[in-house]
Amino acid sequence: MANLKEVKNRIVSVTSTQQITSAMKMVAAAKLRRAQDRIIQMRPYSQKMTGILQNVSAGLDGSIENVFGEIREENKVLLVVVTSDRGLCGGFNSNVFKTTEALIEEKYSYQKKSGDLYILPIGKRSFEYFKKRKFQLVDDYYEMFGNLSFDEAKIAANAVMNGFVNGDWDKVELVYNEFKNVATQILRTEQFLPVEAGTSDEVDSSTDYIYEPTAENVVQEMIPKSLRIQFYKAVLESNASEHGARMTAMDQATDNAEDLIKELKLTYNRSRQAAITKEILEIVGGAEALAEG
Repeated sequence: MANLKEVKNRIVSVTSTQQITSAMKMVAAAKLRRAQDRIIQMRPYSQKMTGILQNVSAGLDGSIENVFGEIREENKVLLVVVTSDRGLCGGFNSNVFKTTEALIEEKYSYQKKSGDLYILPIGKRSFEYFKKRKFQLVDDYYEMFGNLSFDEAKIAANAVMNGFVNGDWDKVELVYNEFKNVATQILRTEQFLPVEAGTSDEVDSSTDYIYEPTAENVVQEMIPKSLRIQFYKAVLESNASEHGARMTAMDQATDNAEDLIKELKLTYNRSRQAAITKEILEIVGGAEALAEG
């Protein structure tokens, strides 16, 4: 049987851990509420902007130059990989890393071998993972979640867009978790640049836009703005997903701690009962020995 003191110490330790995980669950729930409100408010605006952008891009017919839609040979590729700053959120970060590694193996193994694959990590876990594996990093923006706002995301988005225009990379993809609900996050890989014109199924051919002052001015202003919104939306999706994943993980950890405490208490009671029984047997044995003597 286990030593009573050891079992009691384990019960105290697990109880303390349970209190911590329960508190972390409540903190994650409070943060999730705010993050969820932000992404729910952002989605309709982002979707509408993306739809307009696809319609306009499809209707340009080369009449207006779109520097963000230039399709080039994919010699240099940038992957924007969004994770969290901290752990304790289940498989949230590891799933992003697995998806990114699979994407590289499937589509960009040549660029990786030739040294033309770049990673822009957002989130400390992303930075640490790819730095440890010696990837080429654009590491100026990985602490974005410390002060998450559109202005912060805009700076990173502008750097990515300027790099594409300047030829630093020929294609940019986003890898992030999309928030569905507290228990479910959907991994997404989206082409960020070059801008994809809408397909015939996606484009609303009946839409006739009136441009003011000119189509060129509107397009040159709208496309960068739409790209910044798309970038910010991906970061917000990941932020809400992180809190949902952490809330779920801490809830499971709290339940597991409760089950473990029950098992330890049962073990403690059995050990205690065995010790008492042993003492009684020793006393009875001693009494019988005295009686025989």
